[in-house]
Amino acid sequence: MRLGERGEAPERAFIDDFHKNVTLPAHARANRPKVIAREEKVGAYLDDSPLTRVEEGKGDVGVITVGMAYSYVREVLPDAPVLKLASSWPLPKETIRAFAKKHKRIIVVEELEPLIEEQLAIMGIEAGGKEFFPRAGELSPEIVRAGFIKAGVIEPPKTKKPAEPEIVPRPPLLCAGCPHISSYMAVRALDARVCGDIGCYTLAAIEPLRAIDTCVAMGASIGNAVGLAKAGTETKPIIATIGDSTFLHSGIPPLIDAVYMKANITVIILDNHITAMTGGQDNAATGVSLRGEPAERVDFAKICKAIGVKWVRETDSYDLGKMYQDIREASEYKGVSVVISNRPCVLDPVRIRGDALEVKQEACVACQSCMNLGCPAISWSDGMYDGHHKVKIDKTLCIGCSLCAQVCPSNAIQAMAGEERQ
Repeated sequence: MRLGERGEAPERAFIDDFHKNVTLPAHARANRPKVIAREEKVGAYLDDSPLTRVEEGKGDVGVITVGMAYSYVREVLPDAPVLKLASSWPLPKETIRAFAKKHKRIIVVEELEPLIEEQLAIMGIEAGGKEFFPRAGELSPEIVRAGFIKAGVIEPPKTKKPAEPEIVPRPPLLCAGCPHISSYMAVRALDARVCGDIGCYTLAAIEPLRAIDTCVAMGASIGNAVGLAKAGTETKPIIATIGDSTFLHSGIPPLIDAVYMKANITVIILDNHITAMTGGQDNAATGVSLRGEPAERVDFAKICKAIGVKWVRETDSYDLGKMYQDIREASEYKGVSVVISNRPCVLDPVRIRGDALEVKQEACVACQSCMNLGCPAISWSDGMYDGHHKVKIDKTLCIGCSLCAQVCPSNAIQAMAGEERQ
């Protein structure tokens, strides 16, 4: 990184090039040789670029690698000759040929598919790779070491590796007070078939909520639900859940299709007023531009009604009873229904913090109802009731959303006394 004065880039006007900008078939065919020439030019640049690095070393085995795999190679073979590529495409062919000539054997270490290895084969260079290293999952120093042992480059360790302590699994959870929890509690209570989407709410697919049946790609939830509905074989209510920013990105076209196809589905738009999963960016429904300036705010209810959805209802995510009722009624509607779950994210754009709740241990009957929320602020206590652990609430994590108090059958969860809140 270099510190200095910020330089202003000159403005560039639109280049009026009809043959380049309008990709008619005839233009595309004429432009194809230009693309090939440009790739060759980049490859030639990489031949002379310091980004492509040849590191001399000991031994007859030369290693060609790229990206993070280079660090693992260096950890396992600190003295080996290595060609570190700047990119996996295009390749610096002359540098690769020169490197290959200097070594009796070439091994390619790359993650996933053998892209570089296959390109070397096309160039007529014999190289090993995927017969030693896996095509699935991320590489690691241990996996790279095992690959080189399999290739006969290094000897297996003579002493057994000491047993490592078993790590207690810590599955990811939705945040304490996350407004999406109530929606998934409601759909689970319906025993619905739920098509999920891409967002932090995808965590509802795992225990304890376990309320998502499919998650394929961004915006696919509504389309999947339409497909299930039109197949005609599903006996459960069909529900699609999709976040606010994901809905704006790629959820509107499939909702149009759902109305057009007269699909019997319910769509729950999880509106937490921000693009939470990727860092709290604003979107067209927040009323704030990416520059932090006031902007027009998209109205989800109006969009849905304009598309042709007749049954639309907005619900406070923290009103659990109302959420259950609205989702149940929406699922009973014949046609497309939309429930808009409306509460801001507890982390972005500002951290929300209310008065923490506590569990009155003398009133807790260890029913575990609150544990089903999957709230990280709730855990088991040392107290017992009828052979089961009672629960407690970590006041440093609790934001006072009251969802746990709403599901507690014994009224054991209440607001903390004033002096205990500190």
